[in-house]
Amino acid sequence: MANARSGSLATILFLFMSSAALHKGAAQDPVVSQNLVTDNVTVVEGEMAIISCRVKNNDDSVIQLLNPNRQTIYFRDMRPLKDSRFQLVNFSDNELRVSLSNVSLSDEGRYVCQLYTDPPQEAYAEITVLIPPGNPIIEARDEVLSEGNETEMTCTAMSSKPAAIIRWMKGDKELPGKPKVELTYDKMYTVTSRLTFTVSKEDDGVPVICIVDHPAVKDFQAQKYLEVQYKPEVKIVVEFPQGLTREGENLELSCKFRGKPEPQRVNWLKVDDDVPSHAVITGADLYIENLNKSYNGTYRCVASNSIGEAYDDYTLYVYDTAPSTEPAAHDSRAGEGAPRTVDHAVIGGVVAVVVFAMLCLLIVLGRYFARHKGTYFTHEAKGADDAADADTAIINAEGGHTNSDEKKEYYI
Repeated sequence: MANARSGSLATILFLFMSSAALHKGAAQDPVVSQNLVTDNVTVVEGEMAIISCRVKNNDDSVIQLLNPNRQTIYFRDMRPLKDSRFQLVNFSDNELRVSLSNVSLSDEGRYVCQLYTDPPQEAYAEITVLIPPGNPIIEARDEVLSEGNETEMTCTAMSSKPAAIIRWMKGDKELPGKPKVELTYDKMYTVTSRLTFTVSKEDDGVPVICIVDHPAVKDFQAQKYLEVQYKPEVKIVVEFPQGLTREGENLELSCKFRGKPEPQRVNWLKVDDDVPSHAVITGADLYIENLNKSYNGTYRCVASNSIGEAYDDYTLYVYDTAPSTEPAAHDSRAGEGAPRTVDHAVIGGVVAVVVFAMLCLLIVLGRYFARHKGTYFTHEAKGADDAADADTAIINAEGGHTNSDEKKEYYI
């Protein structure tokens, strides 16, 4: 026991005498030399920092590490300071390396690596402590929104060092916010970002994300899903027939709609007229039997909820059952296609032209045959034109009876 006490006293005496001698030598102003080097350290609160004092060319001079208050942490490989968070990692002629565990904000500052030469040499290691913010808090002014309305959200990142940066995302689109930074009494920063935007029905169910950027944390965010109410969307679908609507056939229309809240009322009406008395309306469906042209017109489906109402139109045109010329099929909705009618004047004109052409042809043929009508001669009349009288004509005519060998004609 006596030997232990004497050893401790000897160690304390040695440190005291060495410190006194070093302070005597350190009366000269220390200089910053490239022979003694160290590095700045950035560490997250609660983690471990490593401070390294390195000597390039050492002539057996003493290396020590001082805290920001210039208290000796390590003198060579001995630790005068009672803070057990400091531990020796490595000691040699060229390096003194010390670890500091469970770093807190109070540990931040400039640490001194000192080499006792003449004059003394110093190098400075700046320890920066990062303090991550608390969980971001996102708040919305309105829990339920209506399309076209403007809303506001805020996101807060509290008690961080340095100040955090807040970004906003709506779905996959980034939106600009308005940040406000406050420095608290404990040298921490609180950042609040305010976001203002107008919602549409497409925003229903879309997440709004508050992203906090800070060197001490990664992927730090909070989100809130939008709930947007909107008036109905309406579309009329023709279930039957698939082609043209003709007299005597049936018509079936279905009204498709969606909205938030779900539409509670769906009505069918005929624009500027009454719906046919025998039409059957079942929920969102309209059914009309045995169509005729008196049913022509625009039929409208109207759906409504607490936000508003909307409608879609269908224009009905009933065609003849057996048209002479099949018209091209078309959609009979409003503004798309019009009923095609036969132009009787055109048909009459075509018929008149044909009749006139035939009459002209008959007249030409009649005049032709009239001009070519003349006297027809038989063989026995040849040579009779030059005779002076009838007797001579008979004698001179070929086929006369003077030649008994010639062929004779008999008339019955």
